[in-house]
Amino acid sequence: MNTGKRRRTAIEKVQRGHRYTLTEACSLVKECSFARFDETVDVAVRLGIDPKQADQQVRGACVLPHGTGSTKRVLVFARGEKIAEATDAGADYAGGDEYFAKINDEGWLEFDTVIATPDMMGLVGRLGKVLGPRGLMPNPKVGTVTFDVKKAVSEAKAGKVEFRVERKGAIVHVPVGKASFSEDKLLENVKMLVDTLVRLKPAAAKGTYLRSITLSSTMGPGVRIDPSSFQSGAEA
Repeated sequence: MNTGKRRRTAIEKVQRGHRYTLTEACSLVKECSFARFDETVDVAVRLGIDPKQADQQVRGACVLPHGTGSTKRVLVFARGEKIAEATDAGADYAGGDEYFAKINDEGWLEFDTVIATPDMMGLVGRLGKVLGPRGLMPNPKVGTVTFDVKKAVSEAKAGKVEFRVERKGAIVHVPVGKASFSEDKLLENVKMLVDTLVRLKPAAAKGTYLRSITLSSTMGPGVRIDPSSFQSGAEA
């Protein structure tokens, strides 16, 4: 069966317009995964906010209980003993001026997460035009600007995901695992993410906060989840 036929078969398994429970969605998204590689499972949450308003921004991070299934390459900007602390915690790269030069002069980007101690932000800030558009700029709001380098690196390696609501559509997109994960692992990861989003609900947001939640694998169709599966957040 070619890719087109496999995708059509997967699409036919999802009832159009139906909103599944979280448990059903986790089972179905695995069933609809058909690629010859371990597909990434993503969740898209549409929030009842106006992201164009400064007081309705949603940005944060959480450590998924079962990780994302991918290994993150971590770069730490630090000085002195903090370099050794970062390396001991599992950072792939740790240093200062030498990594600034590699990124700024050579276009080097072989990393997935950037952590910086506060005293290094003057240097790192000069890389804003490179790191910012790629979502790699360290930020204290998500715990990537900190002197507690050990904790930051450990969390990044353990499956910490960062997210920020998109200005267009008020949607948050986050990877929550792999198609090879068990249903229980996917369910627990999704719950952790949604619970975190609910905790970050802006005070200025009115009405239904969790407007829609869709789970999908890399190649598979979207599976809509009934927001009432998350009782605390459906009308939060």
